[in-house]
Formats: sequence, structure tokens, C-alpha cells
Amino acid sequence: METEQRPEPAFRRLESDLRAQIREQRFAEDTPLPTEAELARDYDVSRQTVRRAFQDLVAENLVFRVPGRGTFVTPSSGRYLRQFGSVEDLMALSADSDLQVLTPLSTTVDPPAAGRLRLPDDRVATVSFLRIHQGEAFSHTTAHLPPWVRTRLGDVAELSTPGTTSRMTLIGQLDPVLELPIQDAEQSITVASVPADVAESLQLDPGTPVLRIDRMYFDSSGQPVELAISHFHPDRYSYRVRLRRRPG
Repeated sequence: METEQRPEPAFRRLESDLRAQIREQRFAEDTPLPTEAELARDYDVSRQTVRRAFQDLVAENLVFRVPGRGTFVTPSSGRYLRQFGSVEDLMALSADSDLQVLTPLSTTVDPPAAGRLRLPDDRVATVSFLRIHQGEAFSHTTAHLPPWVRTRLGDVAELSTPGTTSRMTLIGQLDPVLELPIQDAEQSITVASVPADVAESLQLDPGTPVLRIDRMYFDSSGQPVELAISHFHPDRYSYRVRLRRRPG
């Protein structure tokens, strides 16, 4: 018997909308956000719902509250901060960061990557790129695709020329062209010494300790469709994840 999916609470919807507007810099840092009464009216919810949404945004340090003055966007620390809780959140990186190609998408021989992708031989399609926010590179990613995924992807101009900058994500390009949608991602997070080529692109000294995140994406049949290995600049990036209970 299937369990009926609970609708998303109203405060979650409001919270997500406000978070998106903050990331898109819709609110000036020295100007208060709309009041609880204004948001309750505009979103047709109770003031208690608005207050609950603000509590989460305060906990994430996206906003702060000043009694008698209102709620304000927290000034940027210069670090890129995102909260991840779903594959959709990873696809949404294109909303506030740019991809800059370092090595165009091409076929390479990489036995370790091919093995992790469960391929019958050592050929993979590989692309490397930077993620840039407010003019600063905060991560370096090398992504590997199975040859059959590369064929389905076809020619993507944004991945073809070194130096090309665009608002896109690789999984955002893959999802519409795959026969089955991207369903899951497994990731491992470690601290690693930054390799020399990555260090140069992130303006770090070789061997600097950095955050390394390996993500393997799977379609709805459980087949691997992308392996992404990313290194993050320690002074330009913060990682946050929200853990939720499953619906009862």
C-alpha cells in the first residue's frame, strides 16, 4: 500500500521563495525585508507561518532580526554558501554561480573513473571547469561521463571551448536528454591536499588542505550517469545540508 505524499508545509514554500530571492540579491543589505504582515497578506498565510519561515532563515544566517526595525539580509562574508538537500538543489547552482570551462568535454582514458562508473573499458568523457561566484572561483570540478551518456548529451557549446563562461550545470543538461531521469546522488566528503593543477586554477599553494567532494549521480534504474570530483577553496566556500525526517 502506497503512503500518500504529504503536501509541503506553507512555511517551507515561503522559506524557499525568500531564500531564492535573497540569493538573487532582490533585497538590499541595508533595507528591511517585507514585514510579517506584508508577507502574510502577499502569500495568503498566517503571521505565524511567516514567523516560522523567518526562524529557519535566521538559523541559516541568511537574515538577522533587529527588534523595532525589521529583518535584514545578512551581509555577505565573501564565501559562497549553499544549502543542499536534493538533486534539484545541485541543479540550481546555475541560479547564482557561473561555470567556466578549463578543459573541454572530450573522450579520455581513465581507468579509475571508468571503474567507478562500472564501464566495460577505460574510456570516459571528461570535462573540467570552475564554479565562479562574484568574480571568484570557489571550486574546481572534473566530471566523467559514460560514453553512452556523452552520446545522448550531444554537442553543448558551453562545454566546447576553454574559457567559456555560462550559467549552467552539467546535470541540468543531462537530465532532459537521458532516457531515465537522474534520481539519486551519492557523495563522499574528505579533506585532501589540493593537486598542483587544481591549486593553480583556484589560486592556492600546491598541497593546501581543501574540501574534496566526490558525487556519483544515478538514473532511476540505478545506473551511474556522472562522476564529479570537486575541490573547494577553503576561504571561498561553505557547505551546508539540511536533514529532514521522512514523511510518516
